[in-house]
Amino acid sequence: MTGSDSHTPLRCVVVDDEQLAREELCYLLGRVGGVDVVGQASNGVDAIKVIEQNSPDLVMLDIQMPGLTGFEVARRLIDTGLDSQLVFVTAFDRHAIEAFEINAVDYLLKPVEAERLGTAVDRVRRRIQTDRAVTRVQPSADIEKLLQLLAQRQDRREQVAVKVADRFLLVPADDIVHASVEDDVITLVTNSLSGTSNYRTLDELQARLDPAVFWRVHRSHLVNINKIKEIVPWFSRNYLLRMKDAKGAEIPVSRSQTKRLREYLRL
Repeated sequence: MTGSDSHTPLRCVVVDDEQLAREELCYLLGRVGGVDVVGQASNGVDAIKVIEQNSPDLVMLDIQMPGLTGFEVARRLIDTGLDSQLVFVTAFDRHAIEAFEINAVDYLLKPVEAERLGTAVDRVRRRIQTDRAVTRVQPSADIEKLLQLLAQRQDRREQVAVKVADRFLLVPADDIVHASVEDDVITLVTNSLSGTSNYRTLDELQARLDPAVFWRVHRSHLVNINKIKEIVPWFSRNYLLRMKDAKGAEIPVSRSQTKRLREYLRL
């Protein structure tokens, strides 16, 4: 790593599937100072490539991403020999955050606060300066421990409340076929019913669901990948996902997610 001197800017890669989130984080890093953003990625597959190309000191890594999640990216980096400090960015509830308190990593809660970001950057810089030998040996074991803890403690909902007419029905999370947002209203669809959710955003809903199963294939759509019936080629080499709900809903895949879908399904 190159950022071993306190006057040398930390080389940083920012990974988040939301462009606005990446832009905001880059802006905040500029305010903190002492950090050069040398690369960005919008998904886990590209993140690994960008990190390998740039060998950054620091990776700001979103957790909730369709395809390869932030956790899976961390595992890939461990397998290939990690030489970057990881700071996870998460929408998890505060009571689950204690799982992140491991020396080799740090975390930031969304929405990211400038002061907390500055603390994380300072912590990374101190960690790099203290003992280069330890830094290179320990992260794999410590991050592996973190991932195991998070797998055990992640706050997922086994049931989700769906409002139908004037009633709330509890449905198993795995029964959700897809969720969509329009005019700030989230609609949840299963094989047998359709209703609305009290979650304010798809981000909040997704944070309560299994990230390996529920993919944000479009800014307005979240799908259960186990409930995809058919993948239909669309214009400009994009796709529509025909789902297994009663109406056979067709969900568009955004351009930024199409590459990830191809990578995952070997299309």
